[in-house]
Order: sequence, then C-alpha cells, then structure tokens
Amino acid sequence: MRTLTDLPAPQPEQKAFQPAQHSGRFFSGTSANHESAIKHVTGRAAYIDDLALPANALHLAAGLSSVAHGRITRMDLEAVRSAPGVVDVISVADVPGHTDIGPVFPGDPIMADGEVLYAGQVLFAVAADSHRAARQAVEKAIIEIEERPASLDPVAAANAGDLVRPTHQQISGDWEKAFADAAIVVAGKQFVGGQEHFYLEGQACVAHPSEDEGVMIHTSNQHPSETQKLVAEVLGIPFHAVTVETRRMGGGFGGKETQASPWACLAALIARRTGRSCRFRLPRVDDMRVTGKRHPFHNDYRLGVDAHGVILGGDINVIGDCGYSPDLSDAIVDRAMFHSDNAYSLGDVRVTGYRARTHTASNTAFRGFGGPQGMMVIEAAMEDIARRLGEDPLTIRKRNFYRDGRNTTHYGQTVDQTVLLHELVEQLETSSDYWQRRREIREFNAKSPVIRKGLALTPVKFGISFTAQHLNQAGALLHVYTDGSVMINHGGTEMGQGLHTKICQVVARELGLDLDSVRITATRTDKVPNTSPTAASSGADLNGQAARDAALKLKTRLYDFAAEHYHLDRETIHIKEGYLIAGFGESERRIAWGELVQAAYLSRISLSEKGFYATPLIHYDRATGNGRPFYYYAFGAAVAEVSIDTLSGEYLVDRVDILHDVGDSLNPAIDIGQVEGGFIQGMGWLTSEELKWNGKGQLISNGPATYKIPTYGDLPATFNTSLMEGHPNSMASIYRSKAVGEPPFMLGMSVWAALRDGLASLNGYTQAIPLDTPATPERVMAAAEAARAKLDPNADKRHSNGR
Repeated sequence: MRTLTDLPAPQPEQKAFQPAQHSGRFFSGTSANHESAIKHVTGRAAYIDDLALPANALHLAAGLSSVAHGRITRMDLEAVRSAPGVVDVISVADVPGHTDIGPVFPGDPIMADGEVLYAGQVLFAVAADSHRAARQAVEKAIIEIEERPASLDPVAAANAGDLVRPTHQQISGDWEKAFADAAIVVAGKQFVGGQEHFYLEGQACVAHPSEDEGVMIHTSNQHPSETQKLVAEVLGIPFHAVTVETRRMGGGFGGKETQASPWACLAALIARRTGRSCRFRLPRVDDMRVTGKRHPFHNDYRLGVDAHGVILGGDINVIGDCGYSPDLSDAIVDRAMFHSDNAYSLGDVRVTGYRARTHTASNTAFRGFGGPQGMMVIEAAMEDIARRLGEDPLTIRKRNFYRDGRNTTHYGQTVDQTVLLHELVEQLETSSDYWQRRREIREFNAKSPVIRKGLALTPVKFGISFTAQHLNQAGALLHVYTDGSVMINHGGTEMGQGLHTKICQVVARELGLDLDSVRITATRTDKVPNTSPTAASSGADLNGQAARDAALKLKTRLYDFAAEHYHLDRETIHIKEGYLIAGFGESERRIAWGELVQAAYLSRISLSEKGFYATPLIHYDRATGNGRPFYYYAFGAAVAEVSIDTLSGEYLVDRVDILHDVGDSLNPAIDIGQVEGGFIQGMGWLTSEELKWNGKGQLISNGPATYKIPTYGDLPATFNTSLMEGHPNSMASIYRSKAVGEPPFMLGMSVWAALRDGLASLNGYTQAIPLDTPATPERVMAAAEAARAKLDPNADKRHSNGR
C-alpha cells in the first residue's frame, strides 16, 4: 500500500495525487502500535550509546567520593592527567560559569567544592580517547578527605531542624476537637522505603561543540529545556547557543527529570574546552551511587474515628528523606501531603510535611512524585481501624470514601466524580468475586498452620497536574509538506510510555488522516522552546492539547482557503479520511488532502502552525495550605491475593484484578500496558526493592545482584486488567481522556495490604500487624513472629526452636 510518505514531492505542474486508502483504525481512541515498536523489538531504535561519533571523540568518566561528609584536604590529579589516552581533566575550579546547578533551589554543586556532601559525589571528571582509558585514569587520583560526622537519620534531622526546605502544613477544621469527639483513636508509625529508578538505559549524553560558543547535546532526558538552561549557565553563554535533543529514553521514571543535567553540563564543558565531541555514559554501579532515589519516608498518624470506623479527623506527619540538597523535594513532600488522604475524607485534620537533610545522594522525582509515600500512611490506618472494629478492611475503606457531603480535601479542593470512585470499586468487587474469595480464604487460613493467604482491595485517587502552576503549559510545532505528509514536534519526551504515539494520533484525528501520514521528530529546544518536564502524568494532557491547538489552527486556515478557492459553503466543510468534504448528498464535493495542500501552497497559504496550551483553573496558596492544585483526579482499584509461608517469610502473589479509570482512552493498548507496568513497578517498590547503605553512608545495593526489581517470574499467576468504560473525564482534557503514567503505580499497595491481611490471620484478625516496606521475606518473617508472639508469649521461642 502506498502512503503519503512514499510519494515524491509534487511540482506545480504535476497533478495532485490521491491519498492512500484510509482505514480509520489509528485515530486517537484506538489501539495503535507504539510508534517505535518495530524498532524496539528489532534493536534498531537508537539510544545515546548507539549514536555515531566523530573519530576523535572523547569519552568521559567521573571521580567519586567514597566519603559521605567531609572536607577535601588534598586532590592530586597529576597522575590522572598523565595517564595513557587522557586529554583533559576538570574540577570545579575549571567551570567558567555557574557551579551550582540546583534545578529549583540552590545547593547542587556540579562537582564538590571543598566540602563533600555524600558518598558518590563527583569530585572531578576525565576525558580520554576511550571509555576504558578514562575509567582507568580515574583510579590514579590521590584524594584525601577529612571525614566529618554524617547525618544519615532523617527523623533525627527533622527533629533537629536540619531541613533542605521549610516545613509546610495543611490544616482543615478543628483537628484537635476530632479526638475529643472520637469513639476510638488509632495511631501508628511506618517506614516506607525508597526505590532505585533502574531504567534500562542509564544516564548518558553526547555533546558536540558547534559554531561560535555553542554546543549541541543529545541526552536521555525528561527535561531538555532545563538542561539547556543549566548547560548555558555552566558555560556562561546565552540559552540560544545550546541545543538539546532527546529522541527517546530507555526508561526515565523521574530519574532523568533533574538528574540527567549534570552529565550534560560536564560533557558540554569538556567539549567546549577541547573542541571535540564527548560521550558520557555512567556504568550502572556509578549511576546508582551518584543519583538520587525515590524518597524514603517516615510517617506517623493519630486519627479519631467514630463507632463505625469513619474518620472524624486527626494529625498526620510525613518526613521525607531528601538527601543532601533540595532538588525537587519541596514539591515531592507537598504531593505526599496532598495524597495522604488517598481516596478517603479525612475530616478535620492537620497534615505536616518535613524535608529532612541527610548526607546521601539528593533524592528526586520518581513515578508518583511523593504521592505513593503519602498514600501509604492512610492505607495503613484503614487496616488498623478495621482490626480494632473487627470489620473487613474493604468495608472500612468504603465507609470513608469521598462522597456527597464529604467531598472536600484537607487542602480545600472539591473531589468530583465521587460516584465514579464508588462504582469502580463496586464493579471490581463483583468481577473479582471479592467476598466469596474472602470467605474461602478465611476457611483456608483456619486449617493451615504455616501457609496463610491474604486478600486486599485498595483504591487510588491521584491528582493530575504539576503542583508548580507555571509548569502546566506546553507547545507544539506542526508542518504539512507539499506531498501531504505531516510532521509534528512537541515539548514532551518519549521514555517508552507511548507519548509520541498518542500525539501522532491526535494530529491524525484532527486532520482526518491515517496515522502513517503523521510522523514525529525528536524533542528539541530549538523547535519548541521553554518546555516543561515530561512528568506529573501530564505528557499527553499538555502536549496533546498543544498539538491539537496547532492542528485546529491549521485546519481552520485550510477551511477558510478552501471555501474561497473552491467556492464552497464554509459552514459545511469538514475533513474525513483524507478528503476535505463540503455540502451534502448530491451537492457534496470531495477534495483530496494532497490536492488541497498543493493548492494552498501554490496560493501562498502557510502550511505550518504552532500550538500552545495552559491548564486552566489550577492554583494553590502555600501560605494558607489551600487551593485547587489539580485539574482532575484519576481513580483505580486493585485486588491482590497472596500466599505466605509464615515460617520463612517467603510469599507468592497468586492473583491480581485491576480496574482503572483513564476516562475516554486515547489508546487502550498503550494504557493497559501502562497500568500493568505501573502496578508491577509499584509492587516491586513495596516488596523486593530494598535500598541498603552501610554505616558510612555508602550505598551497598548498587547493582542487579544486590537490588532486586521484579522479574517475569514475579508476575501474578492470574493477572486481570481492565479499563473503566463509560466515564469520560468530567474536565475538558484532551478528548476527555485521563492521565495514565503515574496513577497505576499505586495499585501495587494492594499487595502490601494483602500481606498484612494474611499476617493478621495469625492472631485471628484481631490486631493489625505493622509491616514496613519493602516487605521483604525477612520483614514478613519478623512480622509473622511478632504476630504469633502477641497471641502466644511462647510462640517466638517455640517457632525459633522448630527451625
């Protein structure tokens, strides 16, 4: 089949071609393949390490601190400079411009400047003729550091007031009175572990010196515009002298939102110094040592509830372990606070967020951006309330859902579509046979002394928008060429999530073309400037609207031209399946897209257009802790069933049922993939992915041998995933769809809750069993022993003697 892109560019004297046959299968709302799917599976998709370099290109490596905190007393790099193949060696003294590259707030030196702030901090960088030569040269440095006490306890840091940003509170009503009015008061503490991004493609970039003082950067990066800004500031040159391009990433998950920039800055600096292209690719072990993780959190709560388990109010504290610098921690802890309610009305409550400083790598964005850590505190509370009252946790959860009369959050935003939340959970209850399985599991546990089963249904309510208002904007650039083919560029980046595919579908839908007629180009700062990061689940919402805006403007221009040029009734003109159509019935006239484009070109009608979008309505006043930080909410729920060996702590996830709300899906196949992938990543965070540091603050879980992400074998034996249908977004999002990047991640909480449910069976479901995360077999075994000890004081001794 011939397509638009197969045809030669038309000349003025040529007859306009007829468009390819249009299937209509790949408009927005259909399950089109990922635009790079064939390249991915055949290995032809080019990542940073695949890019061809000039023959004289340099390769970079970094010298890292092994000390968590101290003062550099000696840094002798002469042996490094004289090592075979070395061309250049730089330290902070060689930076011509800014040395602090903090993305929002200061505090992130590009290289250590006298003081060492964490184990893994960059001290210097080496450029050599080969990667091996650069790495070998690094080892020849003589570094002496006067060690100082390292702060590694975020709770102690918060108590001492050692914070990277000020403490923030959100207060709704008379939270202290809630305790006086309560039938019971429940309280608890929990530790929620961090998470390594473990993207398949590590931190990598290529820098080419360009004309004048400029530089061209190819980078695996979620925020090219920020990298452009920081590179320019480090080099001391105007922003327009730096071009940053990202075609695709081999995964990002937030780890390349701010923390891809340092490597681009170093590569650009050496490229300008040497006049040679540079590649910087971090080995996995270095990548894990130098980059931040998902913030570990220490949470505690006290809630007053009535006799039916309905929350009246209380006090919630979340302490984020931010590492040594602010990075994005202000907004991340804010989002943990925003989501400490999850899907439940908290009543009159005080929520306090602390941003603790520790001498570890600066923790950063990760899928959910603090939201998952905040949700964990209220999900723990739901289990605790249920055990106190002798009710099923799902019953307590449903009683506390947002609903008419209690649909305002603790930060003042009204939760719309509360009916959707209730319907979604009820539908999943039925489709998963929750109550029948609950009865069967109780019967099984009553007869099984060692293997216990657990079952849990947990909901998700996740706010969609950047909480920093100015980031909620996007641009796009649309070109139609004279052969009728279409090129779209936008400010979002592709990290495997299918954003580029959805944007092409949006343009194809608006212009009435097959998806094959629309191609997307790499994200570049010289095409669409001043862009926001691809984060906060807003990639399709923002960039889809910007692309649609460009297409609508261009389409309007073509309609106006066609009405005049072809003497058509402007009110009846529309585009469908490759034709401009005007009139009805026998008077209908059809003009092929290619003919229309050629006629417009010959009549000097512009075939390019820019689009722009800014999310309306959102605002938040930090002084009052009140506002509308989110444009809308996405909902979901998951049911997980687990089997636990209560003697060893090992367990299996037997079955998972998911129902997720994406509004009117832009691409159901891609959305289901995001839901399933998000769930597995969330499950890994809460179960197997344990970050470990030694007493000196050195990360020791620094590779796949010591850090365990889920594998294929960890998939549930039964895994049912569905998208909620018949509930378009209540807000005017792109085609009434909803974001799908982050919300499914929190569905993994159902596995953790199911583990707690199985452990609670050890004492007859009368007590909630504390279970910090990740819930490794060791933690599960300890929790099982603690549960038995509460029921039988001799249980610990008897079970330990039995092994």
